[in-house]
Amino acid sequence: MDATSACHPTPRSVAYVLRSYPRLSQTFILNEIRALERLGVGIRIFAITDPREPITQPEVAEIRAPAHYLDSLGRTWRAMLSAHSSVAIAAPRRYIAALLHAVSAKESDTGYRVASRYRCFHYAVQLALILRRQERSNGIAVGHLHAHFAHDPTLVAQLTHLLTGIPFSFTAHARDLYQVPEAQLRARAEQASTIVTCCRSNAAFLQRVLPQRLHERIALVYHGVDLHEFRPREPDAGGSKPPLLISVGRLVEKKGFADLMVACRALKDSGRRFRCRIYGDGPERSRLMTMLEELDLGSHLTIAGARPRREIMAAYREADVFALTPFVTENGDRDGIPNVIIEAMASGLPVVTTAVGGIPELVRPGVDGLVARPHDVEGIAASIATLLDDAGIRRRLGSAGRGTVQERFDLRNSAQELAALFGVAREPKPCGFPI
Repeated sequence: MDATSACHPTPRSVAYVLRSYPRLSQTFILNEIRALERLGVGIRIFAITDPREPITQPEVAEIRAPAHYLDSLGRTWRAMLSAHSSVAIAAPRRYIAALLHAVSAKESDTGYRVASRYRCFHYAVQLALILRRQERSNGIAVGHLHAHFAHDPTLVAQLTHLLTGIPFSFTAHARDLYQVPEAQLRARAEQASTIVTCCRSNAAFLQRVLPQRLHERIALVYHGVDLHEFRPREPDAGGSKPPLLISVGRLVEKKGFADLMVACRALKDSGRRFRCRIYGDGPERSRLMTMLEELDLGSHLTIAGARPRREIMAAYREADVFALTPFVTENGDRDGIPNVIIEAMASGLPVVTTAVGGIPELVRPGVDGLVARPHDVEGIAASIATLLDDAGIRRRLGSAGRGTVQERFDLRNSAQELAALFGVAREPKPCGFPI
């Protein structure tokens, strides 16, 4: 078999159903799709909306699958009537079953969601229509639907399943898992072939919420990173500049950037030399900028804003320490395993973080990182101080962290697990991954 045939997509493709695409804060989805395509899995992308962010990852250009945006279709009453009539005529019983499900799923309009259940039903009709038309035009059928996030995208995938009979699965992450009404989570899981999640703490929550007979459908698949892209920097003798501490993430409450900034003030008061750079943007930016001024950290800390992935990768290689200090908010919002911690560890950086969500599954205290309690600003500051003061500890923890990622968070392994769950597993002959 030559290289061209080895890389040819499988005739049974997978439709990815997403809330928005591409999102800078959801690079893990982009990486997942890239990895699946490298394995030869045919992917089609159906996003509810285009975020139209000012910064787009350059890797988006590598994705072969075109993106379709469901909220841009069927906007007029005539177009809506045409789409619904076409789908209903093609499969009247399925259409009625899906419509009745949307009507009865009243709880879907509560909890964490963006679109109403009727809007999600319309998106599902549009998706079913596109899939039917594409199959007629190119002869390649979608064999599986996979939704990222348990709220709107999963409801759209579930309704599309009812309309078409195509099996679906979904990945539940954080807020979407804990803030969707439990009855709706159970209803979606009942009809899904697999419920994927990214950490053991999420899997334990699903086991508490779902009936015993559904537990075998729960699959733990860690988000991985491409170990050929994230590499430790070459050892150097150190320079005259103060050690660089970096953090990366969307500027939202649960990430704990306010706690990190207060810890940096304590480090400044202790007389330690350091620089801190926070990469990211979001609704908390204004508050954090105010804190920066109030804490008089302008000479030590910079909020650098959102940056493309390649700039972040360069920042990992430049830094001496990585810190991210998330917590569970009052409304239950939380992280699973933040991908940026995995990326930092893959880059050989020693990490300081907090014991929340799935982080303890990744970072073992004193082995491959330092872990404080959420909101324990003194503990966070002490952990960072330990790493700032001792280059030997930095090297030891950074090396161990890289080893942990190599062992359990390799993107290629994660993609192969997903391909098997989707029923499109291929011969274990990687396509596009460096050797």
